[in-house]
Amino acid sequence: MAGTIIGSGMTIEGEITSDEEVVVVGTVRGKLHVDAGVTIETGAVVEADVAAASLSIGGTMTGNASASDRVDLLSGGRLVGDVKAARLTIADGASFKGNVDMDV
Repeated sequence: MAGTIIGSGMTIEGEITSDEEVVVVGTVRGKLHVDAGVTIETGAVVEADVAAASLSIGGTMTGNASASDRVDLLSGGRLVGDVKAARLTIADGASFKGNVDMDV
């Protein structure tokens, strides 16, 4: 169940910190630090560095991703930035440009 939802008509700029899951449907610019999971839905835009337990990218993310567990780049998802995570999956149809560090 989603903890916090950033809606499709919303744009948030700045630093966001949460201990609950965050689902992004709108736009986030800045930094996002979440103790639980982060889901970037199809059509969402994140221009931020994201640190979370897990990260699922179905929209567009520009920034560095750090996850204690895993990063999943879904079909249609786009990530431009570096990834630091124990596990990374890139689905067919996803786009990734950056470096990967799996030494967590």
